Amino acid sequence: MSILARRILTRLLFITALVAAILPLAGPVWAHGFQSVVYADLSAEGPGVVRAQLLLEYDLLVVSVADAERDDPLYREGTAAFETGDAAQQAAALAAHHDTVADYVTARFTISAAGGKCAARMDDDISMTWQDGAPYAVVTVENNCPPSGNGHDIASTLFPDAEGFVSDTKTILTYALDLHEGSTVLDAEHPSFTTAQSTLERFWEFFRLGAEHLLTGIDHILFLLALIVGSRRLREIVIAATTFTIAHSVTFILAATGVISAPPEVVEPTIALSIAVVAAWYLWRLIRGDRGDQDLTATHGFLRLDRAGWSRVVVVFVFGLVHGLGFASALGIDEPWSWTLLWSLLVFNVGIEAVQIGIIVVVFPLLVLLRRRAPRVGMWVSAAVAVVVTAAGLVWFVQRLLGIE
Repeated sequence: MSILARRILTRLLFITALVAAILPLAGPVWAHGFQSVVYADLSAEGPGVVRAQLLLEYDLLVVSVADAERDDPLYREGTAAFETGDAAQQAAALAAHHDTVADYVTARFTISAAGGKCAARMDDDISMTWQDGAPYAVVTVENNCPPSGNGHDIASTLFPDAEGFVSDTKTILTYALDLHEGSTVLDAEHPSFTTAQSTLERFWEFFRLGAEHLLTGIDHILFLLALIVGSRRLREIVIAATTFTIAHSVTFILAATGVISAPPEVVEPTIALSIAVVAAWYLWRLIRGDRGDQDLTATHGFLRLDRAGWSRVVVVFVFGLVHGLGFASALGIDEPWSWTLLWSLLVFNVGIEAVQIGIIVVVFPLLVLLRRRAPRVGMWVSAAVAVVVTAAGLVWFVQRLLGIE
């Protein structure tokens, strides 16, 4: 190992230790934050009757209802049931406080028709299921609506930011109403939806959701940055990004349509590990003596990538498969395959790719320019980015592996 390599290694290890010491203070917040997803399935049960089956995160439902409806006994009983992990006890705690749970849910998930609000009644039967690695309560609300020939308006303000428990709650809505079937997403910025919505408007919702997921998922952005700093030529980043896109698109479509599945306890730590591995790969090349103003790959071989270059592509492909499972978990759709569903998933994926391409178009040319004008500075900037990304990935990997929020 050269003197330069030893100096680089020493400094990088110091910076890594410093970053690793700071990151635990904000690591989980940087990754996904405290968010929740509501699942709503709507169907017509007869003239003027709309059945809404809602899946609500159990512990969040307990604290939100207890706080909003001033139901302290529900908080005590519901929390005790959550700690035991007994699904029957959890369902019983909610059933014992049916009225306050119903008041909370029906006030924040509403359906309207012909300009009038539907009369909502929550069924007595409350059951439990497991979703996104957490217990979810399953409640059914029957809505009696006035006659309407212009569709139904659905609005969700469940678990708003103002409650202070979670942020940016999303409601994944699937419906079979008014001779229309489809899916959409409701959130704080877009809390309502109408079944009279056009196909273009519905697809825009999924494009927006895909773009927002990548923009707000700092772990996915850091993985992309690791690919960028580890590439020397446009060809390399195009091959790496294309490989990542193909891989995550395959598992994303298969997972979202229910063909394959993987527990989040495996997916999320692996995503974090992938960030660290890809960034550390570049650091290792630097330590071995590759200079910042030189290519990391040879100019011969298939697509002018040598064995090391293709090894990197294989690693990116494998980790891309795992990232696709993470994207599917974020979307959270659980319904039979249909052409409408497939198009919605493809548009969601296009939203992800649009942001990914935008980041590459902005960051990579700036990095190339810096490397050409000031090679040494470019090397240190790339190394510094890789150190931060590696440390973040390792911290998140440990936190997710141990289940630390």
